[in-house]
Amino acid sequence: MAGDTIPPSAPAAELPSLRVLNAIFGLLAAAFSIAALALGRDLIVPLVLAVLLAFVLAPIVVGLRRLMVPQVIAVVLAVLVAAAAILGLGVVMGRQAGRLAVDLPAYQQIMAQKLQSLRLGELMEEADSALRNLRQMMGDGIAGRAAPAQATSLPPPATAVPASDGATPLDVIRSLAGPVLGPVATAGIVILFAIIILIYREDLRDRLIRLAGSSDLHRTTVALDDAARRLSRLFLAQVALNSLMGLVLGLAMWGIGLPSPALWGILAGLMRFVPFIGTFIALVPPLLLAVAVDPGWSMALWVLVLFLVAEPLVVQVVEPAVYGHSTGLSPVAVIVAATFWTFLWGPIGLLLATPLTVCLVVVGRHAPRLAFLDVMLGDRPALAPHEAFYQRALQRDGRELSRQARRLLRPRNALASYYDTVGLPALALADQDWSREVLASERLDDVRSEVSILLGNLAPAEAKGGVQVICAAGRGPLDDLAAEMAAQALQADGIGTLVLAEGAAPAEGIAPWLCCLSALEEGNTADGVRYLVRRLQRQMPEARVVVGLWQAQADSPLLAELRQDATGETIVTSLSELAALSRARPAVQG
Repeated sequence: MAGDTIPPSAPAAELPSLRVLNAIFGLLAAAFSIAALALGRDLIVPLVLAVLLAFVLAPIVVGLRRLMVPQVIAVVLAVLVAAAAILGLGVVMGRQAGRLAVDLPAYQQIMAQKLQSLRLGELMEEADSALRNLRQMMGDGIAGRAAPAQATSLPPPATAVPASDGATPLDVIRSLAGPVLGPVATAGIVILFAIIILIYREDLRDRLIRLAGSSDLHRTTVALDDAARRLSRLFLAQVALNSLMGLVLGLAMWGIGLPSPALWGILAGLMRFVPFIGTFIALVPPLLLAVAVDPGWSMALWVLVLFLVAEPLVVQVVEPAVYGHSTGLSPVAVIVAATFWTFLWGPIGLLLATPLTVCLVVVGRHAPRLAFLDVMLGDRPALAPHEAFYQRALQRDGRELSRQARRLLRPRNALASYYDTVGLPALALADQDWSREVLASERLDDVRSEVSILLGNLAPAEAKGGVQVICAAGRGPLDDLAAEMAAQALQADGIGTLVLAEGAAPAEGIAPWLCCLSALEEGNTADGVRYLVRRLQRQMPEARVVVGLWQAQADSPLLAELRQDATGETIVTSLSELAALSRARPAVQG
């Protein structure tokens, strides 16, 4: 019966509700994950540190394995070397900090003299006096209002009875050992986890493949291997580079005579793991110490110059040569990630923000369901160049259109390549939106206006030798702009061209050997193209007519129909094909 059948539109009508449910489930899953990360901090942080340590040590283990060292011994050696290095840094920092604490009273007089020379003491005294007066005035007012109530309600003062000290030796030991045992226990858990991860790396990888989907073993294996290799190289390069940075700064500060240079060098290396603000955090303590140590200002200026020169040099020169131009994160993502992980895990979250976010980006690039992580956090452009071209034209952002063109039109890139990969695909997008009636006439005029201005700025010099090729526009709303792009691409190649509007005829005396009918697929029909081709053949009987059906795919119905009917002599779909055809003409006639 008709009442028992489900209308075809029912599944489509249910799609919005399914999308809403998926969005709700996604938000709930994200909230649950954040709550689990916050509540399970004591367990998750050591595990995360162990995983990152395993990524750093994995290349070392692989190198030892190539030297025929057994798996377990190679893992233990790598972990012991890392633990010894970390312990050594801690010992050095502790000794340097102890010596600095002993010498600090000697620097107080120099600091007092500098503050007095800057008259900061007088300003601080005036500010302190103003605060005391304000506090006294507020206290008097509050006391005046509360005096009647206190006179009737306050009980007489009670005699304080000193509390007896009932602390046992066990309590004393616990209070002294507690701050030490906590970090030691965490370090032990991290080392143990790292050893287990490195020893059972292949087994863990197989289990991840099983969870990710064993139906496509090749793709999953390649993705996991690529992610592990990239992360290992990245983290190892960061550790090596930051260690080298700390060593250089430490030696430089030792050279200028700053006390405890090893402490400040290690601090600078560690703080480089903190994005953006890490270097400035590492700069403040040695800068203040230089001000306190040196009677003059030369040492402080040297410290400032060291950091201000070393950091840009490493970021702009050394890092691109070591592991690429950046960590693969967008600047906004780095700031948001640092805020998020610091909120969850405190200072340790700030140190782990960049490595953890890099892991998320790598996962997003290989897992289709998590691709939004790469879009939100990665540094790759969210829009393809032709999509960005179309979007900027819709916004009437001619400045950004010109900036994009200058960036893509490098000396080695031909104008035809730029129009083929960016300009014409952008016009095809606008043509599709116009055909689907989602692009209003006003917005279409905006696109036409901005693209016309850009084409005027990119127009090459006119080629010598007269008009050899005519680019005629089809009937589509953007075919004239496509014809202008084709003409400019040929002019840049030294071929004289002329652009004809739809329905126009060439002036007398112009006898080109080639005529290209420029058309975008969505704005034309097969019958319309046939009519325009026949008219061009009547107007220019000596010319060879070519149909430029730009950006037509191999499965295009219009392209298939035109080829079936042999419309025109040749059908090209890119400017590079048209340029090759135009360059081949002298050889044919010769």
